[in-house]
Parts: sequence; C-alpha cells; structure tokens
Amino acid sequence: MDVLRQGQWHGLFVPMWRLVVLYGLALAAFAFLLEWLDFKRSVQHWSFEFYVACIAVIFVLLGIWIGNRLTARPREAFARNEAAITSLGISAREVEVLEMLSAGHANKVIARRLDISPNTVKTHVARLYEKLEVASRTQAISRARELDILP
Repeated sequence: MDVLRQGQWHGLFVPMWRLVVLYGLALAAFAFLLEWLDFKRSVQHWSFEFYVACIAVIFVLLGIWIGNRLTARPREAFARNEAAITSLGISAREVEVLEMLSAGHANKVIARRLDISPNTVKTHVARLYEKLEVASRTQAISRARELDILP
C-alpha cells in the first residue's frame, strides 16, 4: 500500500502484463490449432465446394482490386491558374465567357446571361481562340483545362 502512495506502482503491473500476453498467445495458438484441425476435416468432407468457394473469393478480391486501380480518383480542389490567365492576357470577362462555353451554352444564351450583345460574345470567343491558339470551342475548352483555367 505504501508503494502505491509513493507513485512507484508501475513496477507492480509489469509482470502481470507479461502473464496476460503469455496467456493471450497461448489462447491464440490453441484457437489456431482448433481451426486448423476443423479445416482439415472440412477439406476431406466438402473439398469440391470449399475449393470453388476459395476460387470465388479470390476472384472477387481480384475484381475489387482491379476496379480500385482502374477507377478514376476524384480531382483535388480546383485552383485556377492565375499566372496562365495573366501571361495569356485573358480578361475576367473572357474567363466568364470561357466558363459558359464549357457549360455548353450558345452565344445568344451567353449574351443574355452576361447582359452583352451576341457580337461581343463572338469577339470574346475569337480573342480566346487567338490567345489559346486554338480553332474551335472544344479545343479552347480542352486547352483551358490543360492550363487549369477551367476545372
């Protein structure tokens, strides 16, 4: 009791932990032995079904692994490449037009939503083509995604 009051009680429990670990390992070894013996008996009685089940489990795990490897990972949070926008000389309005192009909107819809004329939209699109060095909308969107201007 005096040992507990003096704060030296830690040394009393070390032998007990060794004993608990020893008994735990012995119990695990015994359980493993029982499972192994049951496994041998089941292989003798149900060998065909057991092997079919094992092969099925292996193929399921293989399918999950391959599916995990081939599935595209979600992209990290998008951070717009402001350096590319600045170096290409793309204005904020042109970025808005580019975003609406990537959403698949027609020039008239873009004009209505941005409250500008369709001719202004055509001018912005033509300048975007020049700045991105492309010849079509799909090329412009693809190039903008490569440069991280669009998500």
